[in-house]
Amino acid sequence: MRINEHPILSFKRGREITIYYKGRPIKAYEGETIAAALHAAGIKVLNYSRVRKRPRGLFCAIGKCSSCLMTVNGIPNVRTCITLAEDGMKIEENKPVLPKDIGYKENRKAEKVQADIIVIGGGPAGLMAAINAHDAGAKVVLIDENPMLGGQLVKQTHKFFGKREQFAGIRGIKIAEILEEEVRKRDINVYLETSAVGIFQNGNEKLVVGVRKEKELIEFHGRAVIVATGAMEKTVPFENNDLPGIYGAGAIQTLMNTYGIKPGGRALIVGAGNVGLILAYQLIQAGVEVKAIVEAMPRIGGYFVHAAKVRRLGVPILTRHTILKAEGKERVERAVIAEIDEKWQPIPGTKKEFEVDLIAIAVGLRPSVELLQQAGCQIKYVRELGGHIAIRDEWMETTVRGIFVAGDTAGIEEATTAMLEGKIAGIAAALRLGIADENWIGEIEKAQRDLEEFRSGPFGKHVVEGIKKLLEALQ
Repeated sequence: MRINEHPILSFKRGREITIYYKGRPIKAYEGETIAAALHAAGIKVLNYSRVRKRPRGLFCAIGKCSSCLMTVNGIPNVRTCITLAEDGMKIEENKPVLPKDIGYKENRKAEKVQADIIVIGGGPAGLMAAINAHDAGAKVVLIDENPMLGGQLVKQTHKFFGKREQFAGIRGIKIAEILEEEVRKRDINVYLETSAVGIFQNGNEKLVVGVRKEKELIEFHGRAVIVATGAMEKTVPFENNDLPGIYGAGAIQTLMNTYGIKPGGRALIVGAGNVGLILAYQLIQAGVEVKAIVEAMPRIGGYFVHAAKVRRLGVPILTRHTILKAEGKERVERAVIAEIDEKWQPIPGTKKEFEVDLIAIAVGLRPSVELLQQAGCQIKYVRELGGHIAIRDEWMETTVRGIFVAGDTAGIEEATTAMLEGKIAGIAAALRLGIADENWIGEIEKAQRDLEEFRSGPFGKHVVEGIKKLLEALQ
């Protein structure tokens, strides 16, 4: 199941180690997650639902759903998709009962970290926010619950569009390396494998409570917080849509492009937006046969250049089609699709079956706003921006003074716009705190012009409409 040859990527695996799944030794490598190692060994069933005992497998691979929860070294509810494998680890199906001794020290006080600005999220928006806030004179701390920086960039093998200064012509994986290098060479404190579980206000100070490696409590104290927690996969309702072998598109990219693990042999993709189209040729690069892409809309939603490339590779794109059900016992064995009419109802006699072991759901994302809701930021549903988002101004500041947003958390768009929003949020936070001088306003205005230009095409029209609704709500 491991990919040894790839036309673009080379996988530098760490030291070989051994983990134990139900007592069975499993080969793993330092630097890969538990779920990735289990997938490499052909283990896709990670858990069972508590009531109906239905099998559960990896779905999002970024720690935002509960499908991969397992018991690790006696500790239940461990998110195996973002927890690194360690030599000698003991992994079992999830048993939601705490052991008597889980390694906590009695009366241990939380570590306290002081900064001007706390950035939550190490993807393109968070990295740019941290870099620019630091350059504007702020003391910055950056936290991310994943074991590496880069967010969605670490799995993007395609080259970006846009201007040269916005990384045009560079693959996402390389952009992640460039931004991480920029962060590391600055005096920015980075905390990986650290989950932000709450944002609290104490006068002019913000307190972010974080948990590192599931058990170390850390208090981050600052005067401003930038929330760049990204988004999570949407799904679609169909029969047996919880079977192992059904993944969000990002999870498949994580397995293939980050850890070099083949997620299956034969795939069906649901959704013909840019993500679904790009995923098709990434799967083919990894040696996976793509049977078809199904799209409920009457036309594809992604760029023509991506669709043309997929068609040249022999993959049919079936518009006005939807998936009806997945079949299989413990995992996906086949998929049933059908053509739909103008009322979105299946047309009799149009069913088709595909023998697949992999179904990719690429129907879009929704912003991760849970921390913002908890912090008291005003939330509004804006369809054009992907769902519920925090109301914010042109400087990315929310209705709670001192809390900013950037990237997919502020509305679903491209990585390029995420980086520009991160730049605005980082500088704006430093300006609001009185750290940066007024010369930095010019940098914000330049980033705003770049955003306006990037959104001027047909794919940005709905985003502009959504932002207009946000600003109207703020007034």
